[in-house]
Amino acid sequence: MKGLAPLMVAASVAGLSAAEIQVPFEKYQLKNGMRVILSQDNAVPVVAIYVIYGVGARSEEKGRSGFAHLFEHMMFQGSANAPKGMHFKTVESNGGSLNGSTHPDFTDYFEVLPSNKLAVGLWLEADRMRSLAITEENLQNQKDAVKEERRLTFDNRPYNTAIVDRWPELAFRNWQNSHSLIGSYEDLEAATVEDVANFFRTYYAPNNAVLAVVGDISIPEAKKWIDTYFADIEPQPQPKHPDMAEPPLDGPRSAVVKDPLARVPGVIIGYPGPKRRSEDFYALIMADVALTAGDSSRFQQNLVKGKKAVIQYQADLGWPFASPNDYIDPGFYSMFLLHLPNVPAREIVAQVNEEIARLANDGISDAEIGRLRTFLKAARLTEIQTSLGRAKLLGQYELFDGDPSLIAKELEALLKVTPDQLQAAAAKYLTPERQIVMEVVPAPPARPSGE
Repeated sequence: MKGLAPLMVAASVAGLSAAEIQVPFEKYQLKNGMRVILSQDNAVPVVAIYVIYGVGARSEEKGRSGFAHLFEHMMFQGSANAPKGMHFKTVESNGGSLNGSTHPDFTDYFEVLPSNKLAVGLWLEADRMRSLAITEENLQNQKDAVKEERRLTFDNRPYNTAIVDRWPELAFRNWQNSHSLIGSYEDLEAATVEDVANFFRTYYAPNNAVLAVVGDISIPEAKKWIDTYFADIEPQPQPKHPDMAEPPLDGPRSAVVKDPLARVPGVIIGYPGPKRRSEDFYALIMADVALTAGDSSRFQQNLVKGKKAVIQYQADLGWPFASPNDYIDPGFYSMFLLHLPNVPAREIVAQVNEEIARLANDGISDAEIGRLRTFLKAARLTEIQTSLGRAKLLGQYELFDGDPSLIAKELEALLKVTPDQLQAAAAKYLTPERQIVMEVVPAPPARPSGE
């Protein structure tokens, strides 16, 4: 489980029920197919505008890898009535913030603004949905920007190439799942204005989007502005979903990746995960919390503090590109552990297997399941503390499940997981026979040719 922020509020939520952690909302749909979720909270004079599109790296075609990420950049290059730079300037000059991000199964954009600027933010989002400036100049600029981002953020940072490029290639067999989220230089360079325009028409349509507006709003007024700016945007044929099915796992797999930027060795361990929102899905999340979440977790107590072989770790259902909230099968439960150089990777894997086997064989106590439930309640409270956090959850649950009320119901499902179900999920999914392992080994940089 990524992050330890929930620990800060855990002590105050142990007695809360899932029913008490509610986010009121109203949901409706425009005639063009765009789904809208409104949630009013007038405690702070701030509003979050969140637009999530049903397109991500797994939507791409062969030869078009990186298009979803490229398009995230293109969305900030201006539109018919908001020239290049105006989106950033308008939001930031009004004291707001904005950003976008690309994921395997969605791309999202947000603005957080003073609530009296709601109409401005909605107008900006609608204008680029309707009339993005797709030009040769903008495309070339953003090709260069993505290449530079890759050089700075991935190629020149330790572990990132292994995580972003090599791990999906090892974990998956279907290209839709295994190719790099950021794409290849070759595919990026081959992209044409026509390709990008087709991508925009296919995926950036109102009927492939969810708009969530959360915070200090009047719902009737918000509906008026949304109708004014979005209602006349033309829908497009619903995009086809690619076949993401994976062949059955044919046994354990492993690989070694040399990383000249790494200071200490690391190991990635993963297991094919369950179907989204199944009983096993919730039970495996609980198993992950038992193993990895917080200072009292088994990994922290036994691998980091006890055996002192692991330096730090990350783990999640959907890691590294997703979390349980936006996990879509086929996916993995994966972990990344940095360890001491004098401890071989096989020993780290053995220690991980030992902790998992102990959970699968011995189960957990009532006291420990209570800790897990408190942690998850605190985690959900942390996620919904801000208008943007609530907007993201409402939008994602609507896009993937058609049910924003999962913001509370999913927590209820997690809290109902029994010790026996948790134990069974660990025994079923986290076995050496289903294990995929990638070692990341520090290596000296390659010498220039001729030396």
